[in-house]
Amino acid sequence: MSLSGRTALVTGAGRGIGRAIAVQLADAGVRSAVVARTEAELDETVRLVNRRGGTAVAISADLSAHGSAAEVVDRAVDALGPVDILVNNAAVVQPLGSTAELDIATWSAAFDVNVFAAVALALAVVPKMVEGGWGRVANVSSGVVARPGFMVGGNAYAATKAALEAHTLNLAEEVRDTGVTVNVYRPGTVDTGMQAWIREHGEGRLSVATYTRFVDYHANSSLISPEHSAGSLLTRLADSATGQVWDVNDQL
Repeated sequence: MSLSGRTALVTGAGRGIGRAIAVQLADAGVRSAVVARTEAELDETVRLVNRRGGTAVAISADLSAHGSAAEVVDRAVDALGPVDILVNNAAVVQPLGSTAELDIATWSAAFDVNVFAAVALALAVVPKMVEGGWGRVANVSSGVVARPGFMVGGNAYAATKAALEAHTLNLAEEVRDTGVTVNVYRPGTVDTGMQAWIREHGEGRLSVATYTRFVDYHANSSLISPEHSAGSLLTRLADSATGQVWDVNDQL
């Protein structure tokens, strides 16, 4: 099934995986509203999309702010029309550290971005998708959900991604047989700003073994590119499968 002519909303699209998704959606003939906090990064994403002959509009927003999701969707619809495809990619890895030493407010902030923003955006677009008989929602998660104990010092991040996956798979069952699909995407170990931030700030916050693993990913050139990960998602996005946990390494 072709995605050409559809309209997407992609969060965390100022750089990394989100930017790569927006660019590759443009190659597939999809218009995109690209969302992030930093205007300069969004402007670069729009420039890259335009250079490929695509269409993108930048929407600068802090998705951690309650009420921002509805405003973002309104702006996207005003600029490009109804949203057919929602890719929730925005995420934070903070707070890092021993669970007993972290303030509950920092956990709340992580859930605001990693979970509640994705839920709020779904609330804003899925009813219209169901009404129109077609829609695609992809929530970008993490392989940490399969091994939550693998990231010691990253309890909040692991918990938010597990919650995101539970929401995704439950919502998929709610809208099954409506033409709307809802799936999880685990993007792999990708060379992103988040990885760089962990290498810079994770020492002493993550366990020694966990921090060393992140450093070694980079030192051993084992990180995959954002473009590689985005491409794996795009090969699946048009499909009618729903309620799936897609992994970048899955064989198609």
